Amino acid sequence: MTPLAHGVAFPPRLPPGQPPAASPPPATAMSSWRKDPLGGGSSEPLKVVIIGNGPSGICLSYLLSGYTPYVKPDAEHPHPLLQRKLAEAPGVSILDQDLDYLSEGLEGRSQSPVALLFDALLRPDTDFGGNMESVLTWKHQKERAIPHVVLGRNLPGGAWHSIEGSMVTLSQGQWMGLPDLPVKEWMRRRRRGLRNSRATAGDIAHYYRDYVTKKGLAHNFVSGAVVTAVEWGTPESSGSGVGEPGPLFQVSGFLTTEDQSRQPFSLCARNVVLATGSSDSPARLGIPGEDLPFVHYELSALEAATRAGAVSPGSDPVLIVGAGLSAADAVLYARHYNIPVIHAFRRAVDDPGLVFNQLPKMLYPEYHKVYQMLRERSVLSPGPYEGYRSLPEHRLVLLKGDRQAVLQDPGGLQKVFGVALVLVLIGSHPDLSFLPAAGANLAMDPDQPLNAKRNPIDVDPFTYQSTHQEGLYAVGPLAGDNFVRFVQGGALAVASSLLRKEARKPP
Repeated sequence: MTPLAHGVAFPPRLPPGQPPAASPPPATAMSSWRKDPLGGGSSEPLKVVIIGNGPSGICLSYLLSGYTPYVKPDAEHPHPLLQRKLAEAPGVSILDQDLDYLSEGLEGRSQSPVALLFDALLRPDTDFGGNMESVLTWKHQKERAIPHVVLGRNLPGGAWHSIEGSMVTLSQGQWMGLPDLPVKEWMRRRRRGLRNSRATAGDIAHYYRDYVTKKGLAHNFVSGAVVTAVEWGTPESSGSGVGEPGPLFQVSGFLTTEDQSRQPFSLCARNVVLATGSSDSPARLGIPGEDLPFVHYELSALEAATRAGAVSPGSDPVLIVGAGLSAADAVLYARHYNIPVIHAFRRAVDDPGLVFNQLPKMLYPEYHKVYQMLRERSVLSPGPYEGYRSLPEHRLVLLKGDRQAVLQDPGGLQKVFGVALVLVLIGSHPDLSFLPAAGANLAMDPDQPLNAKRNPIDVDPFTYQSTHQEGLYAVGPLAGDNFVRFVQGGALAVASSLLRKEARKPP
């Protein structure tokens, strides 16, 4: 798992021991939305429904609300080829230009050409350690706005509200920002500072929620909305009408109200954008005993067990499975409370794919410490890492009701350990159960499970529209963009595509 892939869903934490952040309030429809936000008051289909209110959904809402990017007249981009292309169309919005042409020749840390383009326009020299201002200026042109609604289970910011507030982002704080509101500027106004150029998850969650308010987007957002089905037909069967090509989508679900009751809703839309991220369903091992009550998939379970005294310095070890940053966070937390740990993972310690081998030591000292620990093999003996045992190239193959864990080494030798708790932290999958076939037929390889990193939704790289279904778009991790600074390019591509559709409609 690469550090880029980890940039959104699993930010690392501050030194453990701080109390967990308070849980977000029950999600409800934002009061600034119209009184019946998801009712069937109008027979006219919505132009766009966005499912997911994380950074991708927020950025797309901003672009669909008439906020339009132009190149500053006096701006000089440091990339010579891009500067020459930008100079060919002075005064023309980026949304109205050929994104394929503009992005050609750009290179960087993303596979998406439009993501590289938008990032280069917003942060021209950031990969070279520079701090050059964006070459873009933003104009609010209300006549260009496209009516839309953004549905989210949580408050605006999505999964960031589910992460402990004291955790710090893997990404630099400035890379977590959305257009026309730099994180550093927002932090300064709140008299907050970045820690080693990184921000806390609590600050970022607050920033995203604040962004929606400050940019006047709140009337488009409905929180507490759970989508249970998205269906569509052919253009003929869905009655899309003259001048409105493409199928109609039916988006159904329920809204959790303030008294925790469920209010069903059903929306009709011309276009649907999937922006739900990839952290909905924890990945499982698929082994016997995995459903036993002492097996968990979130760090919060270890925190709760520590508070309850179920794990302690004198208890059996906690078995942590996985070698990503979430597993490292769990190791750090357990070490802080002197809880014994067995750390099992499939890779070798010198595997270049191991995330610790890709992180600069100076920037991520806490993870370098975990890497030092896992390189040690006999650490249950007295030494600097007493109470921690690393089991590289081991697989957990069986869990027993008497809290016995059976692990297997590369040679097939099985070892049995008594454990107090098992934490399986091997990533997560998107939950697209609301789609036909759970979205599997939309993936790049329809014969394999949909996976945000290895088998994302197959989209056109310059519109982010599904190659399998007209009118259906995917952004963020679902489309293979796993880093906040790059998910915004997908929003740019979708907004450009939708604006072109609007322009093609007959008067």
